Order: sequence, then C-alpha cells, then structure tokens
Amino acid sequence: MEVKARSLYREPERSDTVTFGALEFHDVFKIFSSGSVETVALRGLELRIEPRELVALYGPSGSGKSTALQLAAALDVPSAGEVRTRLRSLSRLDEAALAEYRAREVAIVFQSGNLWPELSARQNVALGLRIAGPRKRLRADVDRALDAFDLQRREAVRAGSLSGGEQQRVAIAAAAAREAPLVLADEPTAELDASSERNVLVALQRLRDEFGSTIVVVTHSSRVAETAERVIELRDGAVR
Repeated sequence: MEVKARSLYREPERSDTVTFGALEFHDVFKIFSSGSVETVALRGLELRIEPRELVALYGPSGSGKSTALQLAAALDVPSAGEVRTRLRSLSRLDEAALAEYRAREVAIVFQSGNLWPELSARQNVALGLRIAGPRKRLRADVDRALDAFDLQRREAVRAGSLSGGEQQRVAIAAAAAREAPLVLADEPTAELDASSERNVLVALQRLRDEFGSTIVVVTHSSRVAETAERVIELRDGAVR
C-alpha cells in the first residue's frame, strides 16, 4: 500500500514510567520514498521482547519483519517513534556508541552469507570476538562455543566447504562466543532441508538456554514460528 507519510505520522506517546526490555518498539514508523511515492513498511509498531525470550516475528513477505530487524540491529533508523534496547533509544546514540552496540551487543544470523568462506569455522568464530574487542580468554571462549554446537570436529574446515546447516550453526556459535545479549535471526532456516532446520532451531534454543541471549527469529514459516516461546504476528507493518 502506498500512502503519503504525513497522513500517518503522529507523535509517540510519552510515559514517565521507566521500563526495561531487551528490545522495544514504541509507535515506530518506517517510510521508504521513491520519487513522490512513499511506502509505509512499519506503521505504529508496538512490541516489547523480554530478556532471554525466544520470540518469532511471523508474517508474509512485505509484512515489515525484516524492516523491524534492520532497525533493531541499528542498520537503519525509524521515520518516527523509538527503538529501545535495555532502556536506551538507538536513535539517540552517537556513531561511536552505535558501532559498539553492533560489535558487542547484537548479532545477526542472516539466511546465508554469514561467514568468510575462506576462513575455517574456528577462525570465523574467533573473528567476531576480535571485532568485539580484546578478550583475555579468546581461545577458551571459542572452544566453549564450538563445543556447545557440536562443531569441534569441523572447526578446521573452511566455511565455504561446510553444509548450509553447519554454516548456520557456526554463525550461532560466533554469537555465543561473544555472548551477544540480542541475537536477530532473519529467516535462518529458509535454505535448509528439514533435518538441518531442526538442528539450527535446537541451536538457537541452546543459545538462549546456555548463553542467556534474547533471540528474535524472523520467519514466514509457521513450522519455525511454532518452535518459539512466543509468536508476534505482523501484518501490513503492525502487530496483528
């Protein structure tokens, strides 16, 4: 649906109550412009995800799922409203703080292309740790993550030679190694067979249970959504 931005914009509601959520959207709009045409991807989105929840953002293509994920990862900014994580509004952080947030606090598992194909599984996991900053126990943290996701025997294999399911588990292990508080998974099983899909979903559950991450899985699959603790259904850019 194509509309003019001014026809939908309103000031977000303000509250004096201090709240805490792993991820919160407050009256969030995202409007894309192409020439004189404006397309609304998110329209007043309101949602709150608690720490250590495993939540599915579920809906068809064009419902606003991936746009919400981009905002949560601070890869884009809302047209109006606020995206908050742990009491901070992402739009109020400066560039240095945003870079630190992306490196240390949020991890993204895309549908594919998460790894450097010429590096080994171990090297890919270690790279994320080095980007996040100095670590006294880098080797131990990498070992723990590889062990948690049954990747020890594949740690020396180039990522490009791993199966699709193994690549996704390496990406999840990388998030685990740096103990990312928030992990955003964008259609992480869309290119996998049923067996690999189950393994990846189990890995995401383990990431929450053993490493304490909050997990948000973006999916159009009802089968994947059913494995989450809570399903938030999006339609036309808002919670249904």
